[in-house]
Amino acid sequence: VHVVESGGGLVQAGGSLRLSCAASGNIFSINAMGWYRQAPGEQRELVAVILSGGSTTYADSVKDRFTISRDNAKNTVFLQMNSLKPEDTAVYYCRVTSWGNNYWGQGTQVTVSS
Repeated sequence: VHVVESGGGLVQAGGSLRLSCAASGNIFSINAMGWYRQAPGEQRELVAVILSGGSTTYADSVKDRFTISRDNAKNTVFLQMNSLKPEDTAVYYCRVTSWGNNYWGQGTQVTVSS
């Protein structure tokens, strides 16, 4: 299973970015796809997750600013990030859960300047 993120970059505070994550390989059924982030010196934390049925969960810090969505047919998940803040700066990782197994991407850097 191969998980690849894209879409990170440098943006000014108040700006927007859209992250994408595509899963490929020997995947028969994806139960959940999610985004996590890790800032320097911090633990990795949940940002948002979407289940196969479409239900979503967000960290309190990103509610009303970030939106997670997925394309089940393409095994792809997106994270639309609006009103970005400097504290959103981190490496963002995609995680794909299939039959109890978790698969991680290599991460994409998001940097928000003040």
